[in-house]
Amino acid sequence: MSRSAISHLGRETGLSGRPAPSASYLRDTPSHVIQARPAVLREHRDEIRTAWRRSAALAMDIIHNSGRLKGAVDQVLADTVGIELSLNPQPDMSGLGYDEKESAEFIRLVKRRWKQWAWSPRECDLRGKLTVPQMVDIGLRWNIAFGEVTGVMSYMGRGLRARYGITSGTKVCMVTPLRLVQDTSEFERMFQGVIHDENGRPVRYRFRERNDVFEQNRDHPAFDAQGRPVVMHLFEAQDAGDVRGISGLATTFRKHIQHEMLDDATLQTAILQTIFAATLTSAGPSEQAFEAIEALKETGPDGPAASAELLDNFLGYYENAMARAQKSGIHVSGAPQVSHLAPGETFELHSATTPGGEYLPFAASLSRDMARAIGITYGGLTMDHSNATYSSVRMENASIWPVVIRRRERIAGPQCQAIYENWLDEEIGEGRIPFKGGYEAYRANRTKVSWAQWQGPAQPTADDLKSAKASSERIQNGTTSLAIESGNNGVDNDELFEQRLREHRRYVDSGMRSPYEPRQARGDAADAEEATGRKQEAA
Repeated sequence: MSRSAISHLGRETGLSGRPAPSASYLRDTPSHVIQARPAVLREHRDEIRTAWRRSAALAMDIIHNSGRLKGAVDQVLADTVGIELSLNPQPDMSGLGYDEKESAEFIRLVKRRWKQWAWSPRECDLRGKLTVPQMVDIGLRWNIAFGEVTGVMSYMGRGLRARYGITSGTKVCMVTPLRLVQDTSEFERMFQGVIHDENGRPVRYRFRERNDVFEQNRDHPAFDAQGRPVVMHLFEAQDAGDVRGISGLATTFRKHIQHEMLDDATLQTAILQTIFAATLTSAGPSEQAFEAIEALKETGPDGPAASAELLDNFLGYYENAMARAQKSGIHVSGAPQVSHLAPGETFELHSATTPGGEYLPFAASLSRDMARAIGITYGGLTMDHSNATYSSVRMENASIWPVVIRRRERIAGPQCQAIYENWLDEEIGEGRIPFKGGYEAYRANRTKVSWAQWQGPAQPTADDLKSAKASSERIQNGTTSLAIESGNNGVDNDELFEQRLREHRRYVDSGMRSPYEPRQARGDAADAEEATGRKQEAA
């Protein structure tokens, strides 16, 4: 091989000691910062399986021991569901013999009975302790700590219902995701306790249940023979192959621990500075000075006798000064006292210099990182609104509100929907809610009839007046509807209409002017009253 060929080969392969120029991903810097960070690539569901228990334990620990994170979890619940998610049935009654009036009456009956059942713990909860809104709250807390929501739905027979004095048989039992086993078996097509069929669909869930004496594994079917859901398993999938979820706080652990370390170090430094903030400075001679005076006894220019006399006078002066100072004292405690100081002494108080100017910006940066991962605003996490403006609050709410809606539609809403479908199936099956064609007609159209939307609280606003004016403008311009605007305000449109109608009729029947009359009618009535008053005054 020729020398030119060898030189060319060296340039291509980097044999010359210098890296060959390249244009690609992961092109490192001279300090090799990318190379210093190792990373391993594997399937996301394997990542979850490896880290699930550790992340769940850390999440529960920091929530239980951090008032700020406990408040952040409460804020997530308040933003997502408020008091409760309101049922808004959207049944498709086409081809089932229902006209518009009959459909509206069916929806009103479903809403009324659902409200009564969902707010009765003895009726909806297997343990008889929780309402459906409370179950949703627990599900959201589990979603933050464990990354998933699990529960088992069952049916209570008539004999057992008579024993408890209840009407309905549909019961929900919230089961902590800790009870869903972590076992994986390729032979059973089981991954982290979820058993799949040949198409990858979940067919059974294996829970570790505690009996009176011991614990044992028990498999629950995903659906019963009629296609109704039995196991409720909800999680935020991040990859197409995910089988289980993982804590929403997993990405915040490092930042939270760093924040705790920063707070602890700052507090300890401030305490030390406060304890040692008082200093006493003395101009008196040190130990070396007394040793030098002692040496004058032998080497003084005027002889040992003169040096001894000088030393005695010097010591006598300081002995008398210290005797006077001994009668007073310096006390730094709950009752501080500074009396007489010795000659040449000064007493100084120092102010604490911790936290420094870098503390607040760094702490705010850590808090913003955590707030973004949790899905709440920075102000909602820290309750710090010192630098907030109208524009910043609007932008903050605008950026976080789609996250809230997404969490409502992905986790809270499906949990309510799964419970609602089983409840409606029983209500129609046992005749408590009439349905044309009976249960068989409903069973054949279960998906169409049981479809519903779940409405949560309104989006927070920085200025209610401006938001109300904007809503009115949209309605007048025809770019929205009353149903949409009511939903944005967290109000069910049908319930609002029924309430306004009842109140309007009550005012009219009592001979009073209704506040729900059209504006023109109210103006005409006011003009008529004013004209009548003028006539009476003239008479």
